[in-house]
Formats: sequence, structure tokens, C-alpha cells
Amino acid sequence: MNLQKQQRLVIDALEDTKAQDIKVFNTTGLTGLFDRVVIASGTSNRQTRAIASHVAEQAKKQGLDILAFEGEDTGEWVLVDLGDIVVHCMQPAIRSYYNLEEIWGAKPVRVRLLSSGPAQASDDAWTDDDEA
Repeated sequence: MNLQKQQRLVIDALEDTKAQDIKVFNTTGLTGLFDRVVIASGTSNRQTRAIASHVAEQAKKQGLDILAFEGEDTGEWVLVDLGDIVVHCMQPAIRSYYNLEEIWGAKPVRVRLLSSGPAQASDDAWTDDDEA
């Protein structure tokens, strides 16, 4: 499955579980470990765990390997490593404290979110023209 389809699968799974403030960043050139970082928020430990579990479940259904699934014990920050994409499901206070957007946010990816209408990203953002 190509990167754009994986990205869409992750975003759809996040939206299915009502994840909030979904952001996608292109990390190609910043690290050789993965090409996308996706950050999303959940309103409670239970929701954050559910969001991450649903992403992992949907990825497995499509034949993707889950390389790591961490943080489920507390649910404050759950990480799902899909190889090319790393998904961070975080509670807002934890997300604000660690501010991953500052670390990985140099190249936001314009994505279409169902909950927000038009594509999300800053005007000067790097865009993924193949994104469906």
C-alpha cells in the first residue's frame, strides 16, 4: 500500500473514533525512520486508547504491520508505529507539554478531514498532491 493510501487509512480511522485536532507532517528528509507523523487528540484516557486501537485494527485489516504500540497502560499518549507513518494519540495537556508539532511540524501535509470541511494545513504548507 502506498504512502498516500496509508495516510488516508490512518486519517479515516482517527475520524471514525472522533479524534480531535488531527495534524499530519511530512518527515521525509528529517529522518530516515518514517515519512509521516500524525498527531491527534482524545478527550480522555479511554478515548485516546480507543483511537489508537482503532488505527491499529484498521491497519491490520489492510495487511499493514504494527511495529510498535506503546502507552496503552496510561492512555495519556499512545503511539502506533506503522513503519512509514507514526501516529501519536495524545490528551491535550500532554500534547501541549511535549509540543511534537514544533519538532516535526516543518512540513504540514494538506489533508481532507471530514469533520473540518476543506483541507487542513497552513497556506505555505507542503502539499501532497496525490492525497485522495
